[in-house]
Parts: sequence; C-alpha cells; structure tokens
Amino acid sequence: MFAPIVLEGTHVRLEPLSTDHIDGLLAAATGDRSSFGYTVVPCDRMSVAAYVTDALECAAAGHQVPFATVSIALHRVVGSTRFYELDPWDWTALSPGAEPVAQVGTADRASIGHTWIDPAAQRTPVNTEAKLLMLDHAFATWGVRAVRLQTDARNTRSRTAIARLGCSLDGVLRADRPASDGTIRDSAIFSILADEWPDARHRLVERLAV
Repeated sequence: MFAPIVLEGTHVRLEPLSTDHIDGLLAAATGDRSSFGYTVVPCDRMSVAAYVTDALECAAAGHQVPFATVSIALHRVVGSTRFYELDPWDWTALSPGAEPVAQVGTADRASIGHTWIDPAAQRTPVNTEAKLLMLDHAFATWGVRAVRLQTDARNTRSRTAIARLGCSLDGVLRADRPASDGTIRDSAIFSILADEWPDARHRLVERLAV
C-alpha cells in the first residue's frame, strides 16, 4: 500500500483525496462542462460521492494514489488526478544469475491519469505543475523506470499537452475501452522514461517560471 502524500508547488496543492473533498469536487464538476467531452467526470452529488468512494477503495487496496487538485490562486478544489497501475515487475522471473538493471523500487512503472480540471483552472499553470510534482515523486521517490499517460486518441488538446510534458507517443491501442461519449475508445498511449526525466523536468521548470 502506498502512503497518502501531499504534493505542493507554487500554483497547485495535491491533497490525498477524501470525502471532505466531495463538495469542492461537485462545484468544480458541475459548472461549465463543455471541455469534458472526452473525459469521464462525475456530474452530480451521487456520482461525485461514488467517484470518491471508488478511488478510496482502490487506494486502500494499494492500486492507486488519488488526489484532490487544489488551485492555490483560487483557494479551492478544481479537480482530481491520481497515480494508478502502480506495477512492480516480477524480477524473480529472471534467468538464473541475472541481476536487475537497478535496485528494485516501490514500483517499476506508474501511470498518471483520471485527471480533470475545472475550466476556471484550465490554461493556467495548475495542470503543468501538478504533472511536474507527480512525475518528480514517481521518479525520485518511488524510483520508477517509466511513467505512462494516456488519453482518448481523438483528444488533440490532451495529446498535445501530454507531449509538451516530454512524453513520447508509444502507439494507439485500438478499441481499448468504452469512451465517455458512449462510443468505443482508441487510446493514445504516451510514456516518459527515468533517464528522459531530468531534461524534461528542466524544460517544465522553465515553462512554469515564465
């Protein structure tokens, strides 16, 4: 199980998701929803409560680390994000005498996703800094070898944002899952590796400083 953590920067604070965030998430999710077209976002109190409950159950099982996204400038919850697919590899399956390429960490690979943000905080530094904080934690604290992010293949805006983080497109997984609009989703899969992160981190820090 992964311990709850707080990640805080200049523009955003990522707090361990709890039932105390339901009202804030509800307000963030039920205003202008026009930018949520390719994203599953709860739409009323019942669905927000169910969303939080499901996330907390996954956290208790050790599968996810969910956050409430708090805008420091707006002084309120503006969305949610989480780590998921926290995968330790089975190093015991190596050939006899083989050694791991590096010390085995908490997880070998992590995904970042389930991300949605109130339109009032979109096109601000909130999401970029949140990703910076999460990627830093995954690589520096957990020692992962890769972080994955994915989005609906039709979501050009999200794909551009992920690429700007320094991630590379690994490919498109066809007919991956139900899409938020009831169609069948193709997922664009991106990743960034541990040895790519220092340069990507430097560029993100520079962007946030502008």
